[in-house]
Amino acid sequence: MGIRLLIYLIILLAGAVLGYKDKIVVGLSNKLNLIQNISLFFLLFIMGIRIGLDEKVISSFFTIGFKAGIIAIITIVLTVVVIRILSRFIIKKEGENRFEP
Repeated sequence: MGIRLLIYLIILLAGAVLGYKDKIVVGLSNKLNLIQNISLFFLLFIMGIRIGLDEKVISSFFTIGFKAGIIAIITIVLTVVVIRILSRFIIKKEGENRFEP
């Protein structure tokens, strides 16, 4: 597992260096969005195949889905609550500037 992670990081670093040094051909640069989308769709397809082949995942699909739904609902509710609380402190009232001393 450690070797794979190292390979992923090296590939990521190589891409970052190439992008930073402007070593990417203009034609390829214009098509990066398309390449990313195709790669993402392929990755999702392969992940779906692996999930479909795993009997443990399929047998506990509804349990996993229920737990994921609960986590998503809690996350959404807490996000809305925190945003409402923080917005009272950040958003200035009419005629009031909270960031000036």
